[in-house]
Amino acid sequence: MLPWITADTSDRIKNMRDTSLAKLVREDLLEHILKGELEPGDRISEPEVASRLQVSRVPVREALRELESSGLVVSRKHAGVFVRAIEAQEVRDLYEIRSLLDSFAGAKAAALPNAARHALSTTLNASIAAMLHAQSQENLPAYYSENLHFHWLIVVAAHNEQLSRTYQEVVQKLHLARLQSLSHVTGMSTSIAEHQNICQAIAQGDCAQAQSLLAAHVTQAYARLHNSLQSADQASTPSEETP
Repeated sequence: MLPWITADTSDRIKNMRDTSLAKLVREDLLEHILKGELEPGDRISEPEVASRLQVSRVPVREALRELESSGLVVSRKHAGVFVRAIEAQEVRDLYEIRSLLDSFAGAKAAALPNAARHALSTTLNASIAAMLHAQSQENLPAYYSENLHFHWLIVVAAHNEQLSRTYQEVVQKLHLARLQSLSHVTGMSTSIAEHQNICQAIAQGDCAQAQSLLAAHVTQAYARLHNSLQSADQASTPSEETP
C-alpha cells in the first residue's frame, strides 16, 4: 500500500470532527482504488457507496468530482463514473514528472541541517534494510511498498506541501497503472544499490549528487518496467509458424 494511506476510513467517517464528509468519502474511495478493490475499468455506483458509508449521495458526488480532477476516475455521459485505465504514454509522462519531483526532493533533503539530515539517513538505511529483507524472502509486494516508503521519506523531508501533494497524485496514478498491468518489481539488486548510493549522497550533504542519482534512478526504474512489460507482451503473443 502507498505510505500515505495508513488506515481504514470507515471509523473516521463514524467519528468525524472537523474534516468534511466529502473528503472522508474521497479517502474511502481512494483507499479502495489503491488497494485494487476497485479495479481500472470498474464502475463506481453512487447509491452503493452512499449506502455502504451511510451518507447521502451529495458528498459521494463531490468526492467523485475530486477524484476525477486528480485523474483517478473518469465520468462518462449516461454511463457513470469509472476507475481510470492509465495508458502507456501517460505512464511514460508520469515517470518523467516523477523524476523531476524526486530529484528536487533529494536536493532539498541533502541541504538539511546536519542533525536532521543524519536522522533522515538513519531512517533511509532502515528502509533499505527492509528492502533487503523483502528481497531475501522474494516478497515482491513488501519490496514494492518499502521502495515507495523510501522515496516518500525523502519527499516529506523536503518540507514542501505542494511537492508532497503533487507527488502523491503522480505516484497514485502510477500505482493504478501497476495494478492494471499486473507488472512485478524487477531488478531488485540494482534498485537497492541505487537506493544505497542515494542515501549516501544525502548523508554527505551532496545536493548535486543526490539530485542526479534520484533523477537517474527514476529514469532507470521506468526503463526496467518498460522492458519487463515488453517481455511479458512478447511471451504472451503466439509465435507465427511458417507454412
